[in-house]
Amino acid sequence: MAIIKKFRIKSFKKNNTLIEFENVSLSYGKRLILDNVSFKINEGQIFGMLGPNGVGKSTIFNIITGLIKPNAGIIKISNECVNEYPVYLRTKKFKVGFVPQYGGCFNDLTLHDNLKAISEIVIDDKNSRNERINFLISKFELDNLKDIKAKFLSGGQRKKLVIALALLSKPKVLLLDECFAALDIMTIKMLQEIIVNLQQEYNITICICDHQARDLLACVDKAMILSNCKIIAEDTPGNLINDINARKAYFGDSFKFN
Repeated sequence: MAIIKKFRIKSFKKNNTLIEFENVSLSYGKRLILDNVSFKINEGQIFGMLGPNGVGKSTIFNIITGLIKPNAGIIKISNECVNEYPVYLRTKKFKVGFVPQYGGCFNDLTLHDNLKAISEIVIDDKNSRNERINFLISKFELDNLKDIKAKFLSGGQRKKLVIALALLSKPKVLLLDECFAALDIMTIKMLQEIIVNLQQEYNITICICDHQARDLLACVDKAMILSNCKIIAEDTPGNLINDINARKAYFGDSFKFN
């Protein structure tokens, strides 16, 4: 496993944009959620979104996957406008994997049967399914848990399973929604190592949203902060914590990263 450093800052030889939001706005009735939001996520990047609960982080994920359609603006994946693409087409064509904050697996199925059930949907070749399942079980050190029902797994074990389910289709993009929430310190460190390893070994573009700044900043290359429906700051972790707007709106003057 990789060692998690204080900040994980990477210099990209290629700055190919993989996901782009151009002036995206969304409202539910009179409630404004996103106001003219624009940002880019580069290929092979670990990108973070910070902000308090309810600020629109998960909504951005839902827009990327196609579960929600914005009122205005353009969403591009691999330089292609996907505004009118349905969920299944975005997932299949652009290989987008999603790890939700809650759920994400079948509680009454064993760990192995969870992987088998999803593999039958996302992998056409039967032999390839078994090979992929065995690889992921070994990769995440789940061999001794494969016959245990998901509802009996610990928080960390369950998170490993849900990430493995998202990786069955070999995604190019992995979206992690509040992945550090309600986990103990050791499990968070384990998850940080998994995230960094996935990027380093397979060059997966990873986007994480969370409200825990310290946990997220430890493993991202770049992050942005959402507040009052807008992006108020966007930079590498080291620069972000010293940004005046970020400290005023989110971190506070006493914030320190240990």
